[in-house]
Amino acid sequence: MTIAKALTIAGSDSGGGAGIQADIKTFQELDVYGMSAITAVTAQNTLGVQGIFPLSVEAVIQQITSVATDLNPDAIKTGMLFNSELIEAVAFAIKKEQWTKVVVDPVMIAKGGSQLLQEEAVETLKKQLIPLAYCITPNIPEAEKLVGYKILSLEDRKRAAHTIFQLGAKNVVIKGGHDDGNEVTDLLYDGDVYHLFSGPRTYTKHTHGTGCTFSAAITAELAKGRSIFDAVETAKSFIQAAIEDSLGIGSGHGPTNHLAYRRRKVNV
Repeated sequence: MTIAKALTIAGSDSGGGAGIQADIKTFQELDVYGMSAITAVTAQNTLGVQGIFPLSVEAVIQQITSVATDLNPDAIKTGMLFNSELIEAVAFAIKKEQWTKVVVDPVMIAKGGSQLLQEEAVETLKKQLIPLAYCITPNIPEAEKLVGYKILSLEDRKRAAHTIFQLGAKNVVIKGGHDDGNEVTDLLYDGDVYHLFSGPRTYTKHTHGTGCTFSAAITAELAKGRSIFDAVETAKSFIQAAIEDSLGIGSGHGPTNHLAYRRRKVNV
């Protein structure tokens, strides 16, 4: 049996809803073997982040090297990278290993408002990591941070996607969860065409880890050899199910249901 493999380079979420925990659950549900390089340990739950404890650059790179030398991934995903030094080191490792299926989720702010990427690191992200991205998946506030202007309409989003594409990313997905309206529309720009993926909005507070989960689903599908269009389409279905079939746990922003997509397929 041959199974696709994916590596997530991201922070650990003790509450299990986001970060590497969300990534590995998503990989597993999409029949991909998941591996991790932990960049930081966070103490958090559905109420917020109570503590962030970054690992040393050496510790992160050693994890990446260990995976690369024995379990070379078919695709990788980056999440919380926290500071410039770590971004530079991870970018160097990606180039060294000649990985091309790289999904960059530019994690900047936690659901509760905690800063997960230092201000000075944004420029490093733009210059060092985005040019290596096969796909980058910012939400609207993250995209605004990357382009330096407000995104108030779909046309603004298209303009922002083009701007981010010019930073070197092969494909840009700007997620629509922070937009208004009864539909959530995610925008994929592949350098030629703008593709729209829409679904009904679920009005719920249980959306912790949606960004991590969505980008992990794209990574899993790319690891299996799917096209970027098919990968985003599956990721859209995966996160739609995960939000709609809420677990309803925790007193704050609860996690999405990573089991929902597979259960729906089984019960069809």
